[in-house]
Amino acid sequence: MSSIKKIGVFTSGGDAPGMNACIRAIVRTGIYHNIEMVGVIQGYQGMIDNNFIDMNSRSVSNILHLGGTILKTARCLEFKTEEGIQKAYDHVKAKGIDALIAIGGDGTATGAERFSKTFGIPVICVPGTIDNDLYGSDFTLGFDTANNTVIQAIDKIRDTADSHDRLFFIEVMGRDSGCIALRSGIAGGAEAILLPEKETGIDELIEKLETGAKNKKSSSIVIIAEGDKNGGAYDVARRVKEKFDYYDTKVTILGHLQRGGSPSSFDRILASRLGYAAVNALLEGQTRKMVGLRGNAIVTTPLEEALNQKEFKLEQDLLDMAIILAI
Repeated sequence: MSSIKKIGVFTSGGDAPGMNACIRAIVRTGIYHNIEMVGVIQGYQGMIDNNFIDMNSRSVSNILHLGGTILKTARCLEFKTEEGIQKAYDHVKAKGIDALIAIGGDGTATGAERFSKTFGIPVICVPGTIDNDLYGSDFTLGFDTANNTVIQAIDKIRDTADSHDRLFFIEVMGRDSGCIALRSGIAGGAEAILLPEKETGIDELIEKLETGAKNKKSSSIVIIAEGDKNGGAYDVARRVKEKFDYYDTKVTILGHLQRGGSPSSFDRILASRLGYAAVNALLEGQTRKMVGLRGNAIVTTPLEEALNQKEFKLEQDLLDMAIILAI
């Protein structure tokens, strides 16, 4: 029998569609097993501020479809200090919390691992980030929804690009990962995709655009991940325009639009599966693990491995396809 009687759940770092669906699954799975559930408001900052709420089944009613996170989120520099992490633990202990489930990206998982190692409290992490950049899960919460948001934007921009013979540079999120750029670029029929993982020179990009112009393309769309080595969309657009003025050039930066909105069916189901699995992992005695999706199976990966192992997530067939289908 598990000795865990009370579980705290929190979201931290950047918000992602599906976080609320995951909170719902965690709370209701815990209650099913007669465990008290506590929500931590604003993640690690909430632990330091002693900001907790008791949760029951009705606390998570009608949140499955909501974007963002009802538990709020924050980035907390104080938690990185010895004084801050001690204060957080003192409040968690005073609240009677036996274990924690953290929903967020690599920063959230890093904090959770350190917290668990320092004080011995069991912790399970759920990968919640639109960047899809955590080892141990084929997909992270919010990635599918963010992709759909970008694709819808590309479709709308394509309408005006075709109408005016325009060249659009569309910047999407992805400081270190080009997952959103690559998949949305293929799905949106982009003429070129610039990624952090694969350097594309300005001259090479211009050559692609010139080929499209010679093939009588009425418009072109270039997708740029924000972490591309050439700089942001405005820098790339300026440098291209200096050498290639066939099209009227415009720039669109989608920014935080990509984080919001109601989660897709895929993200709702993934969130529910991962939240359910996170509670069960704690009850099985697991700790310092991340639950994730591999193939169609839910698996656990040690946090140390998830954080330290770098996995090239951009499939080679997608990289090749993006070039071939853009001719």
